[in-house]
Amino acid sequence: MFDGEKWAEIFDTIGKNKLRTVLTGFSVFWGIFMLIILLGAGAGLQNGFSYNFRNRAVNSIDIWGGQTSKPWQGLATERPIQLDTRDVEALRSAIPGLLAVSGNYRVWRGNSTLSRGKNYGNFSINGVTPDIMALEHQEMVSGRFINQSDQEQTRKVIVIAEDSRDALFKGEDPIDQWVQVNNIPFQVVGVYRFEGGGRGQNQSSSVYIPLSVAQRVFNAQDRVDKISFSFSDGSLRGSEEAEKRALAVLSQRHRFDPTDDQAVYLNNNVENTEMFGKVFSGINAFLWVIGIGTIIAGIVGVSNIMLIVVKERTREIGIRKALGATPANVTGQVIMEAVFVSAVAGYLGLVCGVGLLEGLSSVIPGSEMFRNPTIDIRVALYATAVLIISGALAGLIPARRAAAIRPIEALRDE
Repeated sequence: MFDGEKWAEIFDTIGKNKLRTVLTGFSVFWGIFMLIILLGAGAGLQNGFSYNFRNRAVNSIDIWGGQTSKPWQGLATERPIQLDTRDVEALRSAIPGLLAVSGNYRVWRGNSTLSRGKNYGNFSINGVTPDIMALEHQEMVSGRFINQSDQEQTRKVIVIAEDSRDALFKGEDPIDQWVQVNNIPFQVVGVYRFEGGGRGQNQSSSVYIPLSVAQRVFNAQDRVDKISFSFSDGSLRGSEEAEKRALAVLSQRHRFDPTDDQAVYLNNNVENTEMFGKVFSGINAFLWVIGIGTIIAGIVGVSNIMLIVVKERTREIGIRKALGATPANVTGQVIMEAVFVSAVAGYLGLVCGVGLLEGLSSVIPGSEMFRNPTIDIRVALYATAVLIISGALAGLIPARRAAAIRPIEALRDE
């Protein structure tokens, strides 16, 4: 492996055929380069979709009211199903291993005006309970989130995000100051971190008020738009059991067919995570197949060139074997040359691919579809292993042919 004479012969052969060596190595370079780019692009897609679930509890289910599509117990179809706070309490006692549950009421079913003096903005006002923190994982920048006392005492308090803070307070500390929600005063008790721009530069944040306040002040009575809950068994089977229990409770309370999939809409985040995991596993496997296929094409090119090299050096190999060189010596030198060419070209492809991904990652803004297209160190190690194996395979057939050369026949070769 570290025989100076062997390496001198390898470099001498490469030096005499520079263009051939470069063209041969380029096929391996391109194969590794494309493998890294494809895997980086796949990672970018996966990171983008994972970013959408960054603040959501994976072991959770969301439920919205819908409209019946099947008759049930003498009741007609097309009945609207309106969820309420009693449904929240019913689910609290019906779901096994329940960790947190919260109703959510969107004021005016969309954006509402948030103002302070001459400053104002349109934001989504959400009435929630304190359990929402266990479901959405908002990171507080200052102050606190809504607590149980706020909910029970119907306090007019509000938690805003960084973008609404910047729009309304212009650098001032918002804690304990007052803002107007549709001309109704609320006291700011907290600010949470907000990352915008996912759906465009004009995307605004949600702000939170106690659910009891939203229902009383904005005449929602006991209605909620959505119920979210999390549970201890985060397996797919556990989520299906929780979904089944929730559907049974709601169908009994609102009198609709449990098999009516339009009466209520459920979003099972465990199923979503499982589905995305399978999709991206398939994508990554497909990308590896394409990348390995490209590398194999490069291996074939290197192997063909090494066959030519062996053919050109037939007399030399014959003389070496006549002077006592063993088949292992001849085979080792051919494989070493193939591994060297493949490794150098492949390493350059690896470095260029990683460099390009890092450059793209710093230039392309992150979005909900594509974010941080980089690969981890394990992929680089796998690619390095592929390089070594590729070089050895590329030199194996030529090496065996070289080892099979008989000295007497080699000396007669023209």
